[in-house]
Amino acid sequence: MEAAVFILSLVDCCALIFLAVYFVITLSDLECDYINARACCSKLNRWVVPELVGQALATVLMLVSLHWFVFLLNLPVASWNMYRVWKVPMGNMGVFDPTEIHNRGQLKSHMKESMIKLGFHLLCFFIYLYSMILALIND
Repeated sequence: MEAAVFILSLVDCCALIFLAVYFVITLSDLECDYINARACCSKLNRWVVPELVGQALATVLMLVSLHWFVFLLNLPVASWNMYRVWKVPMGNMGVFDPTEIHNRGQLKSHMKESMIKLGFHLLCFFIYLYSMILALIND
């Protein structure tokens, strides 16, 4: 049972790493003017909710399987994703809004957030991998 939890978490983490890399690449394309702000924001907003669901799934899996350290490690990121989705102002296209992404350094903050999430998901990947191997050896 424990190995199955970590295998599912590992697969989920791989998807979240892919999304984090996609966000970094798309935001850097916008920064270099390879794509316009509207195309960039529509591409990124399409993946905000799946990212939220993936992070929430990993958090709930760790809560249900009583892995408190990993649960507490995932909880702030899941909470931040929920807060970010819920704080979108009325009238905006989504978390990424083409009219505001170049204002007040939002592009830089979105890029920094995506890089931090990428590092976090890479750290979680190795934690899940180690835990999965340990669970398989102990079974």
